[in-house]
Amino acid sequence: MGDKKLILAVDDDASVCELYENGIPSLGYDIVCASSGARAKEILSEKKPDVILMDIMMPEQDGISLTREIHSDSKTADIPILVVSGLSDAATLNDALLFGAIDYLVKPIDFGVLKSKLERAISLKK
Repeated sequence: MGDKKLILAVDDDASVCELYENGIPSLGYDIVCASSGARAKEILSEKKPDVILMDIMMPEQDGISLTREIHSDSKTADIPILVVSGLSDAATLNDALLFGAIDYLVKPIDFGVLKSKLERAISLKK
């Protein structure tokens, strides 16, 4: 691990998780992927990521309510959350920002954009 920053990606789509797991280490970060809100909460109870990539559309618990939950817990409230959505729907993204996400990405993921957003998120956290 060393001093590599840890990114938690929450996405119910296995191919997206695979994309993150293959692409994010090349940006210089460690990555752990959760396929559901419940799994994300398990991971958060064990370790504290530096940034969370949050998919909005998930079956059991959507990303917006999970973002709200993470930010209402004092242990995880300061973790920057980047919302990731297949929709560039302004209302959805606005809701996400309202509930504490600091920025968003629209799928398909552009790793250049992702890298700069991760760097910004991490610098904001300091």
